[in-house]
Amino acid sequence: MKISVTVTLKKDVLDPQGKVVSQTIQNMNYKNVTNVRQGKYFEIELNESNKDKAKKIIDEICKKLLTNVVIEDYTINFK
Repeated sequence: MKISVTVTLKKDVLDPQGKVVSQTIQNMNYKNVTNVRQGKYFEIELNESNKDKAKKIIDEICKKLLTNVVIEDYTINFK
């Protein structure tokens, strides 16, 4: 089973890398871009056919390794 995980900073957390990218885009004269937030993307292959079990495993991995749950959110998508 293929699963993707997208990790982003929570909305209230300052994103300095996103700000730099946003400013660079503005300097490139793309004035209609108003905000950029940077995140992380993971593709995970899991040898599990039960979707509920797979979600539980990936959720644990996200909480223990892939994210800092204090400042980051994550979404799990099945492919």
